[in-house]
Amino acid sequence: MNIQPLVEQYLVMTKQVMPKMARDPENSWPVRNDHCFQRIVLDSICQGVWYESIERPAYKNLSHAQAELAVQLCSEIIAGQVDLSQLNLQSLIWRGKR
Repeated sequence: MNIQPLVEQYLVMTKQVMPKMARDPENSWPVRNDHCFQRIVLDSICQGVWYESIERPAYKNLSHAQAELAVQLCSEIIAGQVDLSQLNLQSLIWRGKR
């Protein structure tokens, strides 16, 4: 199974789609920057601080299953099916920042 299309999809969603959506005044998202979306998604799929389970850079070291989960979660965020604010809060808790 080729992981590259999944990784590319994840990168497009976190670097382009979600930051663009975050600039829309209708969205009250807690973050705007691509690296924040990546932190939230990766921490969520790892259930903790992502770089404690995935070597840096993450996009080059995701397993196929992790890439699938990342794309799925990005899709759910974009569709409004999950609460980005709650995911962000949990990520910050794992990092000791809340």
